[in-house]
Amino acid sequence: MSIGDLGLMSALKTRMQWHQARQRVLAENVANADTPSFKAKDLKQPELPVTGDRFAGRARAPAVSLAVTSTGHLAGRGGQGGFGSVDKPNFEVTPSGNAVDLEEQMTKSAENQLDYQTVATLYQQSLGLLRTALGRK
Repeated sequence: MSIGDLGLMSALKTRMQWHQARQRVLAENVANADTPSFKAKDLKQPELPVTGDRFAGRARAPAVSLAVTSTGHLAGRGGQGGFGSVDKPNFEVTPSGNAVDLEEQMTKSAENQLDYQTVATLYQQSLGLLRTALGRK
């Protein structure tokens, strides 16, 4: 059995590869900030397969809603506890038709870097645990 056959290690490896690819896309967005009619791009997060008998029959948890116990209480917005996501449009479109916001791209890049470092640390710690379990240093 190789390390790649372990579900956790495979998922962490896939996640690190996704962060690397996303960093390239974000860098391309920054590099083309002055290109006319260029639209910023981003990568969709990968859907990691859930494998194993333990997860096979697992259903999604039902949405939690707020209970109204008094007529003076405010009604919730169901499912998300009143915190819905709002799709925001691009902040600025320059006269050339370019829709790249450098501040947003740099923020995404920094978040991506932190997420990559977190996943890489988890991968490294998992390898350390495997070495310990095998009796190696």
